[in-house]
Amino acid sequence: MPPHSDIVKVAIEWPGANAQLIEIDQVSARLKTLLKDKTYQHERRSRAARAARQLLDRIQSHGIDARLEALKELAKLSADPTFATEFINMEGIGTLARLVESGTHFGEMLAFTLTAFLELMDHGIVSWDLISLSFIKQIAGYVNQPMVDVSILQRSLAILESMVLNSHSLYHRVAQDITVGQLIGHLQVSNQEIQTYAIALINALFLKAPEDRRQVSTDLLTVFVHLSPSQEMASTLAQKHLRSIILNHVIRGNRPIKAEMAHQLYVLQVLTFNLLEERMMTKMDPSDQAQRDIIFELRRIAFDGENDPSGTEKRKAMYTKDYKMLVDVLKRLFGNHVNPAMDFTQTPPGMLALDNMLYLAKLHQDTYIRIVLENSSREDKHECPFGRCAIELTRMLCEILQVGELPNEGCNDYHPMFFTHDRAWEEFFCVCIQLLNKTWKEMRATAEDFNKVMQVVREQITRALAMKPSSLDHLKGKLRGLSYSEILRLRQSERMSQDDFQSPPIIELRERIQPEILELIKQQRLNRLCEGSCFRKLGNRRRQEKFWFCRLSLNHKVLHYGDLDESPQGEVPLELLTDKIPVSDIKSVVTGKDCPHMKEKSALKQNKEVLELAFSILYDPDENLNFVAPNKYEYCVWTDGLCALLGREMGSDLTRSDLDTLISMEMKLRLLDLENIAIPEAPPPVPKEPSTYNFTYNYG
Repeated sequence: MPPHSDIVKVAIEWPGANAQLIEIDQVSARLKTLLKDKTYQHERRSRAARAARQLLDRIQSHGIDARLEALKELAKLSADPTFATEFINMEGIGTLARLVESGTHFGEMLAFTLTAFLELMDHGIVSWDLISLSFIKQIAGYVNQPMVDVSILQRSLAILESMVLNSHSLYHRVAQDITVGQLIGHLQVSNQEIQTYAIALINALFLKAPEDRRQVSTDLLTVFVHLSPSQEMASTLAQKHLRSIILNHVIRGNRPIKAEMAHQLYVLQVLTFNLLEERMMTKMDPSDQAQRDIIFELRRIAFDGENDPSGTEKRKAMYTKDYKMLVDVLKRLFGNHVNPAMDFTQTPPGMLALDNMLYLAKLHQDTYIRIVLENSSREDKHECPFGRCAIELTRMLCEILQVGELPNEGCNDYHPMFFTHDRAWEEFFCVCIQLLNKTWKEMRATAEDFNKVMQVVREQITRALAMKPSSLDHLKGKLRGLSYSEILRLRQSERMSQDDFQSPPIIELRERIQPEILELIKQQRLNRLCEGSCFRKLGNRRRQEKFWFCRLSLNHKVLHYGDLDESPQGEVPLELLTDKIPVSDIKSVVTGKDCPHMKEKSALKQNKEVLELAFSILYDPDENLNFVAPNKYEYCVWTDGLCALLGREMGSDLTRSDLDTLISMEMKLRLLDLENIAIPEAPPPVPKEPSTYNFTYNYG
């Protein structure tokens, strides 16, 4: 009878003895492993339940010292999901809430209580809607107190932020007790952690504000954008004070900006610019006389001016003698010659473009008149169409600054210059429209070149923003250095650095090199998985983060993972990673919205950045291990490595980039001796056979 397919023989050697073949029942071994895992999980829950019961009893004891030690231990253990589940099942959350509501705890005892409460709630086992009003008022009281312990203030701000983000009903309660004026004081301290928590709470309050209260909530964020009249009424001196404090005490403070603070400043910037979305998506009504009057106002300012100095009068006299002719010429500056109002019916940018033009005309009148008149008076077909340019530029700036999009989870891309002016958006537009006019003249463009000019201007703006100018004046300096000729030089330099070999011999060489380069990339990905990576737990707040670590065994057979108290410095030993998944059990790797944890977290579906960094391992029996990579690089490394383990193609953007780079380097090395030699399209002909094969070589 042939042996069963589940029975395998393994050769095992012992020192000083002959090798032996040992029969192993794979099914039996698998069942033993599963049973062992089940037993381990049961024991773990039992230990957690005993620890939870003991701590709960000690917390309710009368001894101050015993209660303090119990709360200190609870704050540490609450991060563990198993312990948290058992403690919450014993009504532990209610016990902690009552301790806070009593108002009898202070100092370390209160700090540990709040820490444990926050950690337990972060597991998502209990709904935030169950929190009582008295608890909220007590926490808000700690934030509003002029002198309170730093650790208590940090945790109170974090609890309020979590309340706002996780409960619609709690938002209204928190918004009643916390005002921006109270949070401004916390931005003036030297502790950057407190500043970060305060800005995070401001962001949360604005992000979760209902639409009907957005206009009212602009008193939190209308610090550097121009809004409608009703919003402008809400923009008091307090907002300018808020912007000034953020600029002077945070951005220009004595300490470098940490990653979390940079993220919160980025979120504040995004939410502020998102206030422009309503105007951006509002079409102009050609029948609305009030809106049409704005266009007439633009014409009047261009040719009549407001308190016009003599210099402008002289310039206008030089440009033209006939006012009526100027009005007719100005009409040509808009796409629709008959009714310019129709140009603003496209969304985006909608009415936002008209707002920008009016701001330029009123606040930078001399610049506006110069741009309009010098282009209106030209007769060589090189005039820059101001209206069309302003509309397209507004659309471009909305795309570059992602107006209307939600903040990305892993992005820290804030621009300090937007915090230096109360009307930073409009000032940014004014700088860019002057750049566009300058570039138009440098390119000697005509109407047919409009799209080419806009491409160059986009490149100029994005290159300047990448340099992170600290103010609008610095931005102007950066843009002056990025003239049209400089853009051409940069393009040429980048093109030369990316030698594009298209001849058949080079293509054939590339195809021969590619397999070995792919194997090299594969080994690098697997080695990187063996080193391991640290991941942030998805449900936690960004501050006081909880981490877990995952790495591949050196024999590429097992994935080891486990929780960590803090982000590790260097490699984590396998002994500290208690959980594992055999690679042979992995069925597939899914990414993005196909991941189980993305389907569960409906709020995260709107966050494009989190979706782009999410991936999951599906393994037997119907289990999954969910990841959210800290950045795009780690995402590509891990998805590539897991695909390599499963024998699948590595298809990430990083692999394509690495492949192009390494192949290019390898080809340059191999073709080094052929530099400045033209490579023929076809191989040279084979020479005729020699008349005799009696060759003589002299090696002397």
